[in-house]
Amino acid sequence: MAGIHITDIESAINFWRERKPSPDGVTLAPELRALAEVYALMVYYREDEADEKGFPPKAYEAWKAWYDSTPDTPCIAICSTSQGDETCKGCGRTFEEVQLWPEMSPAAKRQTWRRITQHGEAWRFNRYAERAREGAPPKPEDESR
Repeated sequence: MAGIHITDIESAINFWRERKPSPDGVTLAPELRALAEVYALMVYYREDEADEKGFPPKAYEAWKAWYDSTPDTPCIAICSTSQGDETCKGCGRTFEEVQLWPEMSPAAKRQTWRRITQHGEAWRFNRYAERAREGAPPKPEDESR
């Protein structure tokens, strides 16, 4: 099973902090509370990832709302896997990741995003960075709903 990385949980927490700030500096919105509980346990147990399937439902809903606000695919419409490359020069995904992308879970997609971002060699991160920001294909609706 795919894991949700702690940095994604931090991003989701910041997403909700912007949308539902604390009225008194102490009280947390329900989404923040759910994510904070998972985050605290991960820190306590020194875990970098939490299993997507074992996520508490309210925390997963809050994380998924943040996830839905991010780009779905790293594609910049320059696919070298169609030319026989094992790894796409445009987005950095492997041929298998490109093929299986529509069936991947949100956490599996985020794991791929994390890997290609850390590697940073794909054209989306250098040569065509402006294309990645402006002209990326729109995010399709989640078919699992």
